[in-house]
Amino acid sequence: MILTKRAQRPSATTGTPRRTLLRAALAGTAATTAVALTAPAGAAAPSARPTRPRPTTADEALAELTEGNRRWRTFRQRHPDETEAIRRTLVTGQHPFALILGCIDSRVPPELVFDQGLGDLMTVRSAGEVLDEAILGSISYGVLELGIPLVLVLGHQSCGAVAAAVEAEETGAELPAHIQYLADQIRPAIDHTQHGTARVDSTVTANVEMVRTRLAAEPDLAAKVAEGKLAIVGARYELGTQLVHRTG
Repeated sequence: MILTKRAQRPSATTGTPRRTLLRAALAGTAATTAVALTAPAGAAAPSARPTRPRPTTADEALAELTEGNRRWRTFRQRHPDETEAIRRTLVTGQHPFALILGCIDSRVPPELVFDQGLGDLMTVRSAGEVLDEAILGSISYGVLELGIPLVLVLGHQSCGAVAAAVEAEETGAELPAHIQYLADQIRPAIDHTQHGTARVDSTVTANVEMVRTRLAAEPDLAAKVAEGKLAIVGARYELGTQLVHRTG
């Protein structure tokens, strides 16, 4: 994979920053709902996450994803961060180093494609990487609350959502229920300079770039980019070779 980098408000009632309250609430929920993962009686819980270099910048995160994808496509997966000790440390918190906005396609699970484990990636998935308020809120949470330095918009070869949007535009057919919403969101990315399967394939890439641009225009995310604390990158996964590569 070639992924080199491109270029508190207080609570109304308590005065405590809302983000602090949110983090505390989430930590409490994790501690009370993960009882099955606590150490057996008499066993000492690990005091810190076992040492594995953790990316702290967008460049480091891209390098880790690149290496993980290399392992995946050469069938040398390590399946990291799945041990009992890791599961225990994750009960009290998480520090993912990248957020992947990907498609719901069952052939493109980010943790496998990048050979990462528990606590490594925050993944948000929708058909065709389509954005809505829930998706935007989820991405904003990862960046603003968890300090994730990299958002990767991941499209893929032979995307069914993109193909449906292209076909609907060409035929004028109305898609069922909420699927039409997906097609409407993808439609501006359709590449009319291409035809047939080439149009679908080109639109996959154009859609990734459209979504990436929309994310980069979000004020809170744009501020993080301007501060050098966040990179928003577009990429696509090739089903035939299992390679992930940059789109822009």
